[in-house]
Amino acid sequence: MTTIKDSVHDHIEVEGVAEALLDTEEVQRLRRIKQLGTVQLVYPSANHTRFEHSLGVYHLASRALDHLGIDGILGERVRAAALLHDVGHGPYSHNIESVTHRHTGKYHDDVGELLATGEVGDVLRAEGLDPARVAELVAGDGQYGQLVSGELDVDRMDYLVRDAHHTGVPYGTIDTERLVRELTFVDGELVLDEGNVQTAESLLLARALMNPTVYQHHVARISKAMLRRASERLLEQPDLTAEQLRRMDDPDLITALRTTPETEAFARRLDCRDLFKRAVWAEMADVPDRVIDADYEEIEALERRIADRAGVEWGSVIADVPGRPSMTESTTRVMVGGEMRQLGKQSPLVSALRTAQRQQWRLGVYAPSDETDAVGRAAADVLGLDIDGALVSDVRHGVHATLDEFAE
Repeated sequence: MTTIKDSVHDHIEVEGVAEALLDTEEVQRLRRIKQLGTVQLVYPSANHTRFEHSLGVYHLASRALDHLGIDGILGERVRAAALLHDVGHGPYSHNIESVTHRHTGKYHDDVGELLATGEVGDVLRAEGLDPARVAELVAGDGQYGQLVSGELDVDRMDYLVRDAHHTGVPYGTIDTERLVRELTFVDGELVLDEGNVQTAESLLLARALMNPTVYQHHVARISKAMLRRASERLLEQPDLTAEQLRRMDDPDLITALRTTPETEAFARRLDCRDLFKRAVWAEMADVPDRVIDADYEEIEALERRIADRAGVEWGSVIADVPGRPSMTESTTRVMVGGEMRQLGKQSPLVSALRTAQRQQWRLGVYAPSDETDAVGRAAADVLGLDIDGALVSDVRHGVHATLDEFAE
């Protein structure tokens, strides 16, 4: 057994197959991938990595398995999946996942091939575990995959607490001990036992509060968008494939960006925190549906039109269009009066949070600071935005904005 001191869960005891996996190349790589990517440019202490998060997920999975009375080969399989659930992440975590997915068709939880080969595959087979069945759990398949990837998964429990701890933001504080202790299976579905509607709401509320404060902070979004643009340019070069990019770590990617002429300007800006600024920051109600639902190629075409209209280079315009708001946590199942019910149908809080989520949605168009005036006016015209409701460039042009929206 190996005991590891953790900043969130105190002491984590790692044993069995997880201990054997700990020092594999694939798991150790996670030490070099930041959990929150470019959020560090907003919260300087957000330096935690996918490695420590994976340990936390393993710890909570172990606690849940003990509570549920699951042991033997099944328990080891779930523990392995918990520790390995993030080995498929590319550099900077989710920041460039949309880029690599367009080229490979794979998300970070598509790990079947990765688990079947290399040191991880050797360890799993040596421990009597089928890599394919572990990969299925990582993807959330089957009854026990719900523990690793689902509405009540231990992944979410750990990252909310861990991200709040390392950013210093208090909103992600949840009672992981109670959540784990109240888990049970009913008809093959993972649910929270009787009397835990408020426990489920706490998970939902934590996610809803962390989203605008940390995950969707406007500076984090700008830096993520710049990193995605740089990564796209990197993949246009002949000597790098998307599969190779997926297997890089953070230092690999930033080094590649610095040493490639087509991306070195982006690398310098990210290194020096010389970020693009908001030319447009528009609410959902002020954005046409055709823009909200546009795919990558359509957004790229809009960026080119905005650049042409503004008289700037295409690389000076980044349109950042989030997906439509969703709240998967609202499908969390809780036992109420002996019946299994969805939280969204039981809790009046869900409706309020859905409304808040929609109101917090923003479309962003970013450009270098000396080009935001021209880009903002051009973007409003090209995208068909309601100018009265959108932040366009700065306060000198009749912008509606609050001081905290401009704060960095």
